[in-house]
Amino acid sequence: MRMRTRTGASPMRAGSKIEAFTAAMAGAAQAGPTLDKVKQAGSLSCGVQTGTPGFGQPDSQGKYSGFNIDICRAISAALWGDPDKVKYVPLTAQQRFTALQSGEVDLLSNNTTWTLQRDTQLGLNFAPVVFYDGQGFMVTKKSGVKTAKELNGATICVAPGTTTELNLADYFRANKMEFKPVVIEKVDELVAAFFSGRCDVYTTDASALAAQRTGRAANPGDYVILTERISKEPLAPAVRHGDEEWRDVVSWVVYALIEAEEKGITQKNVEEMSKSEAPDIKRMLGTTPGMGKALGLDEKWAYNAIKAVGNYGEIFDKHLGMASPLKLERGYNNLWTKGGLIYAVPIR
Repeated sequence: MRMRTRTGASPMRAGSKIEAFTAAMAGAAQAGPTLDKVKQAGSLSCGVQTGTPGFGQPDSQGKYSGFNIDICRAISAALWGDPDKVKYVPLTAQQRFTALQSGEVDLLSNNTTWTLQRDTQLGLNFAPVVFYDGQGFMVTKKSGVKTAKELNGATICVAPGTTTELNLADYFRANKMEFKPVVIEKVDELVAAFFSGRCDVYTTDASALAAQRTGRAANPGDYVILTERISKEPLAPAVRHGDEEWRDVVSWVVYALIEAEEKGITQKNVEEMSKSEAPDIKRMLGTTPGMGKALGLDEKWAYNAIKAVGNYGEIFDKHLGMASPLKLERGYNNLWTKGGLIYAVPIR
């Protein structure tokens, strides 16, 4: 039976409606103050750690490297096909949010925990979680301390303006224990205070404890990271509220790195994989156009990001994994297909 249309309305196929909607949305993705700003500037301003081995740290020439640095480099590669169009701005825990809110940096890639208040009151938006962590405690081996419940009355080094500081107070209050805080803003000074014996305990994310023990202790074997984790710390890149186009770019670059690991696309084989006939890989690597336009980027945005830094697993292994000085297990940061929490939203 032929369906009649209402008077004055012209018939349109459902597919045509979808195509028109998709085209309109792709056009909208061209807009956005931060995306326009970085494109015009020809570089990206990335807020990073003042120095955390494995995650983000400058060498003697001031060149940054690390897990979080490669996230910035991947975004740069997606934007321009060049991973080195990045200005790294080292920020303390207290400086980072003001720097992002004021526009001094375009994003934070520095082990920032995604929380409700940061997402709302501080006016931040978070990209996908890139590292699942939890707060721990590091003590000297000679102290003989085996569990966190033995820390009553301890002097504890902690950074201000962090979820770490709040978690510490909550944990001790809940367990009816007391502690003496040594609060120091600059990470280098805080770590130095612990290793010099100024405090009994150093607390922060467990991965950062491992990084500082490996990178800064004169003898890493003299220190023990206790097994307890007293919090959930989902670490993610952060951008400003109200700039959805820019968050889309940052988020989908992260997803592309994860999806690449899922599909076996690596830094070395990405060129060969771009010749694949698999529809999902063709969309992702730009052989089939559309995904780049939707983001306001070149169609090879994902290809360029993977070519520059590798997939998520390669980045993890290089800077944090068993082949690195930190020797961290993948754990929760393994792919969902391997018992972890790392999962990419489909690129389609």
